[in-house]
Amino acid sequence: MAAGTIQPGGSGGNPRRRRRGSGNAPMAEINVTPFVDVMLVLLIIFMVAAPLLTAGVPVELPETAAAPLPQEQEEPLAVTVTAEGIVQIGSTEVPREELVTRLQAIAGERESDRVFLRADGSVPYAEIMVVMGALNAGGFRNIGLVTEPGGPTLTGAGAEGTE
Repeated sequence: MAAGTIQPGGSGGNPRRRRRGSGNAPMAEINVTPFVDVMLVLLIIFMVAAPLLTAGVPVELPETAAAPLPQEQEEPLAVTVTAEGIVQIGSTEVPREELVTRLQAIAGERESDRVFLRADGSVPYAEIMVVMGALNAGGFRNIGLVTEPGGPTLTGAGAEGTE
């Protein structure tokens, strides 16, 4: 073949050659992958940070092997008993003599009678029972005790941690 012959697939030029101007045409697609990645990272950050924002009182919760309670639509009421014996409704400190009247006022405004009792592990059992009695007298019959997961169990492998 001679040097000037026409190659198959075109007019003698490179068959892989692009048309003029097609390389500079604007893309009609939007790449949403970076946006989704950023949103997932923000979701994880907020999921981790949200529980830290609800409880501003340092309390050493006792550990247990019990399963957590299911979540409700209404924001749960939390009553906290600190290591010093201070009782708080949410983040507001309440004197013990006013506890029942405040709880009755709150119970009248709420749909649910569920309350979560958070107590420091060093608080004596008798003091926790006094607060539970006040919760009951205030109109809250559904009391959940808040603990940290991963505590000792009374069955099998976890029994050695119950000293």
